[in-house]
Amino acid sequence: MKARLQAIRDIAPNTRHFDFETLGFEAAFVPGQFYSLTAHVNGEEITRAYSIASAPGGNRFSLCANLVEDGRMTPHFFALEPGDEVGLTGPWGSFILRRDPAETIFVATGTGITPFRSMLQQHVAERPEQHFTLIFGARHELLYHEEFRALAARCPNFTYIPTLTRPSETWHGHIGRVQPLVMETVGERRDVDVYICGLKEMVDDLRTQLKACGLDRKRIIYEKYD
Repeated sequence: MKARLQAIRDIAPNTRHFDFETLGFEAAFVPGQFYSLTAHVNGEEITRAYSIASAPGGNRFSLCANLVEDGRMTPHFFALEPGDEVGLTGPWGSFILRRDPAETIFVATGTGITPFRSMLQQHVAERPEQHFTLIFGARHELLYHEEFRALAARCPNFTYIPTLTRPSETWHGHIGRVQPLVMETVGERRDVDVYICGLKEMVDDLRTQLKACGLDRKRIIYEKYD
């Protein structure tokens, strides 16, 4: 399958949002899934997985990626211009919303926010009886920050809790890692689902804490990357 790049925008240093249009097929994915993109770099075919950053609908989808300067795929990906085409397969993955209408906590760091953007765009408005909380951490830059603030302002069933570990002097929100905020939000409840996406160290640490406090492991759904 092929898709054509429609637009790009930088959303943080070395982090870019890509809007694509599919060519000859519908982008029929479930929020939380990913596409595998392929490219020929220096005569070799390379494939990398990228979580979809938009809700399904028609022939459009979005991706988000960090530039890995010494990587093999992302320098090629970041060199694309609107009008360029990419090869892809999918959608793939089972990191999707499992239960309705359980109260749901999303936990993300860095570009781990990508599948949750897709889920929130799709589900917050269509499930007003279900409460969603997003706990999102980063060092300096929170991707899609203003978008999530606006969503929380207009949707009473969505709570947004951002935190920074290395904030600027102008930051007035939470400071520190996501783990303490998650444990505080869960509290004594054991009837919530917690979805986690981010670097392996954070995901493994938070899973250990949640299981130690008695949350059923089936309520801890995660996806991690190095």
